[in-house]
Amino acid sequence: MVTERSGRPPGKAAEILSTFTRYVAERGYDATNFSDIAGELGLSKGTIVHHFGTKDRLLAALHEGYMRRRLAEAKLMCERLPTPTERLAGLVSAFVLYQVIDRDATVAFQREFVRLADRDVMAEGRKMRTEYLELVRGVLNDGIEAGEFRDCDVTVQSLLIFGSAQWAWTWFEPDGPVTAEQVGAQLVALVLGGLLVRRARVTGLSDPAGRVARTVRACLAEVADKGTLPEAS
Repeated sequence: MVTERSGRPPGKAAEILSTFTRYVAERGYDATNFSDIAGELGLSKGTIVHHFGTKDRLLAALHEGYMRRRLAEAKLMCERLPTPTERLAGLVSAFVLYQVIDRDATVAFQREFVRLADRDVMAEGRKMRTEYLELVRGVLNDGIEAGEFRDCDVTVQSLLIFGSAQWAWTWFEPDGPVTAEQVGAQLVALVLGGLLVRRARVTGLSDPAGRVARTVRACLAEVADKGTLPEAS
């Protein structure tokens, strides 16, 4: 898992958040408790409370950190990929790569996504998710205006894209016979095949060894190297 920092060396807060994230990925939020985290790390439950306050606040920190990384990567991809078509291909392929890069946080985020819906403590995470969604919709609109994508309902299309990736944690096997790059290529082909005015471009855009895929990998690695830990309460 990518460790995040906030201009200070990783310490107890980072260890607590990392362990909590792994437990949520493996067990779910309800089955994750401070006693197990404290026991594994050799801490008191009071130390966890000191850094994060409540379990909800730990979940909020997980969500905020996850979305902060995803936004940074998405913005970097959009800067480095010159056309809306390439940008969308990059964003879509990254959705699957997250199943192996930052896996614990991806599984934890996706399996507990519904908890973002109405809890006040999750407000910042919701805000960043909305920003990410609007970024993707902006790419779709740019593609339509540039004549690269056929005209479509951008709101519905964006939700279909997110929905197709949201449940990957339930079936994708990182050590299975099909790699994340191969699944990502198929998802890119599926999404762009239905959007592109010139469908012949799909093959190059979905190539796991192509320029788009290499750019995505480079952006993810760059953000991982810079990571920042969300502030604990």
